[in-house]
Amino acid sequence: MADSSAPARPARQAIRTVVSRVDRVSDHLLRVVLGGPGLQGFPAGAFTDHYVKLLFPPPGAPYGPDFDVAEVRATLPRSQWPRTRTYTVREWDPERTELTVDVVQHGDAGLAGPWAAAARPGDVLQLLGPGGAYAPDPEADWHLLVGDASVLPAIAASLRRIPAGVPVHVVAEVHDEAEQQELQSPGDLTTTWVHRGDAGALPPSDEPLVVAVRELEFPDGRVHAFVHGEAVAVRELRRHLLADRGMPRQDVSISGYWKRTLDEDGWQSSKAEWNAEVEADVS
Repeated sequence: MADSSAPARPARQAIRTVVSRVDRVSDHLLRVVLGGPGLQGFPAGAFTDHYVKLLFPPPGAPYGPDFDVAEVRATLPRSQWPRTRTYTVREWDPERTELTVDVVQHGDAGLAGPWAAAARPGDVLQLLGPGGAYAPDPEADWHLLVGDASVLPAIAASLRRIPAGVPVHVVAEVHDEAEQQELQSPGDLTTTWVHRGDAGALPPSDEPLVVAVRELEFPDGRVHAFVHGEAVAVRELRRHLLADRGMPRQDVSISGYWKRTLDEDGWQSSKAEWNAEVEADVS
């Protein structure tokens, strides 16, 4: 994904934020609101899929959250460098200088989930960003937004940019009905919720998101699609939309946010290879 076209900060310069509040939206979802003077001039707004990379000291690191990234990288081995976890911006309020991200929590697993569950106002969190590349095309006849729980912030932000009355269909996968969120849009919104439950890895053609999109009756006219989320489902959906539905490549924003069999460190190290494989599927 490309960086915002707004004025950018120097490369890899960390932004120091502080937690303003944490709200539990559901059993598995925490909404974290970040503030602080470091967010002055945060260059978000050009896209609706803006994302940031949250920086966490690894277990056993000899430093706390208020660290100097350059100093850590210059003086410590790579194994002690901060870990990054990528999150889509749910909302950016430039007047209040508040940045909101949604964090999915599954018990004590991972870095960001346990951190968000324990976070309190005033806690320091550093981040990099924003990146981003997508916003709904106002000239499209209708819009398709597809993703799992990790993509709902980008879907919610994108829905606000759909022109009034223009059809938009959301296909969203969550754990169960309790994890569904209220979605709103000026457009003519239809939402299909897919419940995955505790299902693990499935054959690509059996992924719930894939099945739901295959069964969707497409309206007439040109569709602009945003399809992001778990890598196996995204790859299969790309094949379906480009090959089966015959969509032009330029009308589909598609990316794997994560992969079920890997943590983010493993996924980021293999994503370039995955992107090349996916491009070879249907060019």
